Amino acid sequence: MASYIIRRLIQFVFVFLLASITVFFAIRLLPGDPILVIMTPEEMGRVTDEQLGVLRHEYGLDRPMLVQYVGWLSDVLHGDLGVSLIYRTSVTSEILKRLPITLHLGLLAIISSGILGTLLGVLSAVRRGRWLDTVVTITANLGITVPSFWLAILLVYIFAIYFRILPVCGYTSPFNNLTMSTRQLIMPVFCLAVFPLATVARQTRSSMLEVMGQDYIRTALSKGLKERIVITRHALKNAFIPVVTLTGILFRNVLGGAVIIETVFNIPGLGRLAVSGIITHDYAFVQGVVLVMVSAVLLINLAIDLSYGWLDPRVRYD
Repeated sequence: MASYIIRRLIQFVFVFLLASITVFFAIRLLPGDPILVIMTPEEMGRVTDEQLGVLRHEYGLDRPMLVQYVGWLSDVLHGDLGVSLIYRTSVTSEILKRLPITLHLGLLAIISSGILGTLLGVLSAVRRGRWLDTVVTITANLGITVPSFWLAILLVYIFAIYFRILPVCGYTSPFNNLTMSTRQLIMPVFCLAVFPLATVARQTRSSMLEVMGQDYIRTALSKGLKERIVITRHALKNAFIPVVTLTGILFRNVLGGAVIIETVFNIPGLGRLAVSGIITHDYAFVQGVVLVMVSAVLLINLAIDLSYGWLDPRVRYD
C-alpha cells in the first residue's frame, strides 16, 4: 500500500501544478485591467500612464507572466497564497475564514444525500417493481435533471417570499445561533443535496440489484437467513463500492455547486469569494480558492481509493 500511496501523491503534485498553471494564466486572459478596478472614477479621469506604470510595478503586474507565476508558486509552496489586489488582505487568512462555511454547507449536503440516497436505493432495489420503486426512480430522475440555480430561486420565492417561513439569505454560525443557522441552511443544503441524493439512490439501486442476483446471496437466502440480515451483512457492503466511488465525483459537484448556491443565498463561503474575485479581477482570490478546492478533491479521491480495501478484501494495492 505504501508504494500505491507514493504514486498517488506524485499524481497529486502533477495535478496540483497543472491546476495552478491553468488558473494562473486563464484568469489573466479575462478582459479588463485589475489596476483600473481598484481606482475610483475620479482617479481614473486624471491618472497618467506613468502613475499606472507605478501601480503595476507595485503589484508586480509589470513583470513577465512566467516570472509572476514562478514567484507566486514559490509563495504558495511556503503557505502564502498572496495578497488581494482589491482589499489588500491576506488571501490565506480570508480563505481560512470562509473555508469552514463552505465545508459546513458541503458536508451537510453530502452526508444527508448519502444517507437518504442509500436508504432509498436499497428500499427501491428490495421492492423492485412495486410502487415504492416507481416513486423513487421517477423522483431520482427529476432530481438529476433539475438545475440547482432554478431550484434555489424557486425555493426562495415559495418559502422565503410567499410563505415567509425561512430567511431569504445569509449565514449564521451554529455556535452563535443554532436555530437561525438551521433555518438559513435548509434551502441551500437542499439545493446542493438534490443531485447527489438522486445519483446515489440510482447507483445504490443498480448495485443492490446486481449484488442480490449473486450466488452467495441466493445461498444465504436459501439457508433461511432473514432478508434484513442478508442485506445488511452480505449485500450492502459489496454494493457500496461503486457508491463510494461515486461519492468522490459528487464531492466535486457539491464544491462546484457551492459557487452558485452561495451566490444565490449570499453565503460568505469560498464559492462566493471566487465569484467576487472573478468579477473584480482579483487574481489572488481566484487562484487561492481554485487551489484549495483542487487539493480537497484530490485528498477525498485518495481517501476513497484507500477505502476499497476495507470494503472488498480482494482489492490489492500493487
